[in-house]
Amino acid sequence: MSHQLIDPLLQPFTLKNVTLRNRVVSTSHEPSYTEEGMPKRRYRLYHEEKAKGGLGLTMIGGSAVVAPDSPAAFGNLHVYKDEIVPWFRELAYGVHEHGAAVMCQITHLGRRTSNYDGDWLPVIAPSPIREPAHRSFPKAAEEWDMDRIVRAYADATERCREAGLDGIELEAYTHLLDSFWSPLTNHRDDEYGMASLEDRLRFPLRVIRAVREAAGPDFAVGIRMSLDEDMPGGLQWDDGVAIAQRVVEEGVDFISVIKGYMASDEALSRVIPPMGTPVAPHLEFAGAVKQAVSVPVMHASRINDVATARHAIRDGLVDLVGMTRAHIADPHIVAKIQAGQEDRIRPCVGASYCLDEIYQNRDAKCVHNPSTGREDRIPHDVPAATSPAKTAVVVGAGPAGLEAARVLAERGHRVVVFEAADAAGGQIRLAASSPRRRDLISIVEWRLDECKRLDVDIRTSTYAESDDILAENPDIVVIATGGMPNNEFLAEGSALVTDAWDILCGAVRPRGEVMFYDDNGGHPGLDATEMIARTGTPVEFVTPERTLAPDVGGVNYPGYFKVFAEHDVRVTLNERVTGVRRKDGRLEVDLYNEYAHATRQRVVDQVVVEHGTLPLDDLYFELVPGSTNLGEVDQQALIDVQPQEVTRNPEGGYQLFRIGDAVASRNIHAAVYDAFRLCLVL
Repeated sequence: MSHQLIDPLLQPFTLKNVTLRNRVVSTSHEPSYTEEGMPKRRYRLYHEEKAKGGLGLTMIGGSAVVAPDSPAAFGNLHVYKDEIVPWFRELAYGVHEHGAAVMCQITHLGRRTSNYDGDWLPVIAPSPIREPAHRSFPKAAEEWDMDRIVRAYADATERCREAGLDGIELEAYTHLLDSFWSPLTNHRDDEYGMASLEDRLRFPLRVIRAVREAAGPDFAVGIRMSLDEDMPGGLQWDDGVAIAQRVVEEGVDFISVIKGYMASDEALSRVIPPMGTPVAPHLEFAGAVKQAVSVPVMHASRINDVATARHAIRDGLVDLVGMTRAHIADPHIVAKIQAGQEDRIRPCVGASYCLDEIYQNRDAKCVHNPSTGREDRIPHDVPAATSPAKTAVVVGAGPAGLEAARVLAERGHRVVVFEAADAAGGQIRLAASSPRRRDLISIVEWRLDECKRLDVDIRTSTYAESDDILAENPDIVVIATGGMPNNEFLAEGSALVTDAWDILCGAVRPRGEVMFYDDNGGHPGLDATEMIARTGTPVEFVTPERTLAPDVGGVNYPGYFKVFAEHDVRVTLNERVTGVRRKDGRLEVDLYNEYAHATRQRVVDQVVVEHGTLPLDDLYFELVPGSTNLGEVDQQALIDVQPQEVTRNPEGGYQLFRIGDAVASRNIHAAVYDAFRLCLVL
């Protein structure tokens, strides 16, 4: 019996009139790859890659907006424009050519957007209640608003059907439709108010009927909805199930289950849980929904591994399992299952960098797959080199060095890696020392497994000198030695402070009254402060920023804020540490406020700083004179992913490059992207 016949994930499933080749879905989300609200080439290739990778259904247009008074909050598709139809048609053709189905989620964002964007129309809601996350004060919807929005939903459905998509999905969690049936947002006293379930559903059911009519009998119409808002005073299970059953009666063909609410970042972090939280926390809840409704059910929420997904299908909890962030990490999950290479799936570690980037008004990126979202420039699979195999030496086995080694070996080169520490991983090992962030270590472990498969020679506990490197007769040398904590920004007292690394690795224990100074704005400072706080040591977090950790996005920072609140961490904004000196057996700290142009002093027992790293580049500069390129990178070739052909020293014996924090203090994604696009063409 074939693997496909016995694996529940690989069983086909019929949804309305579409037969999906398996049970694996990438649920609706918006990676912000649109161009002027259109799903052009980049958007199409992102979804085509998942189709190539074997999944059954990809859902596009997370929150594709149906009307101009629902302005895009994060690159949403403009499904209210006729010009979207040919773009949809091209995308549908591309996905279908690779054997997958494609549907589009459509919505009116209601109050979950900004009054100060798009056409500057007032945002609307059932009642004029402000939404915390987007901070809009909405107008209470009038009858004529509801009339035009019903028409807008129907028109959007027709565009999706005309374009050859396989169906649409209505969004009803923290958007306009469900805001009418949620007691948190509907305070009306008219026929659309909370007096009865029929009143609460009056407008949403008008939309569903119009959509069903526009869809016709053969076009799938689903709904992604919260059946329990998990908030005091919010929608509860009994009402949620009653509403789900009612919308099914009106012709909804499937339900994508959500538990929770999204109007605040804390609530959102429970709907879309990051690392450090249980896997699939709402899967049993989805199973209860499946028992309560008569249509197929799908669900996605931190289902990031094949074993959990297989359990969800095998045990009948859902009909279709969403592995959305998992497909951002590896769009070829199903193909690898089919090939018997499940152990080679690039893991989703739950870092939620994909979401953090969107919250920074950028586009989605996987923390350790640089090809996602860049399918128009770089492939997911590394092609073998057409030129003769070379010898490559990589110095440093952090994320940059391991990625360089992996890619060079995939190209067919002989690769030797020198690592000074007794284990690979670099700064990731420090970050993963935080219990909530331990899953980051999978970034290292996956690359070690791949390097073992490719016969990469990794030599740990080896502090490489230039002679060690030259003894390998290398054609290529990649310096990925990373950096060391930077305390040199202090005008006085750099020898008196410790750094976040010392705290994370346990080399220094917190003592007395601690001041933690963070001028990085990312995870390291929060990780180390959390570790200090958990020891019970009083700690004050000081930053020159006007917000706390601005580079940590809306899904991740609630976990830190929870710890800060539980352990009474004091937070001081807009203050810059400029100097530290000894005073009466303690430390006197200079705090400069740029706004007041004034310096004040504080006295504490310990000062811990996080100011990024400075490159460990001595070895690199020692090797520069003997290289053919003298370390120079053709930056345009790097951007265009073309070979590096700089020759400044014809007598040199090797090409020399440095990557990651050996260049400048940056993050994991930058390190991996450096290595991948450079080594892909070496």
